[in-house]
Amino acid sequence: MWQGFTGWHALIILVVILLLFGAPKLPALARSLGQSMKILKTEVRSDKGDGDAAAAGDETPKSDEPDSGKSA
Repeated sequence: MWQGFTGWHALIILVVILLLFGAPKLPALARSLGQSMKILKTEVRSDKGDGDAAAAGDETPKSDEPDSGKSA
């Protein structure tokens, strides 16, 4: 009975159920998803910024390290 049932069939059934029972809730769901994506993007950007600042701080020579022999 379920031999020809694929992922596409399940997706189509899910879309039909959403359209029949969840049509009034779809705009709120889309708005919530958009807000979540915006928050995720800002968090990823802030994490990258923190990592870049820490990496830049590691590259600066420390005062107690010996000079490499280069004169300015």
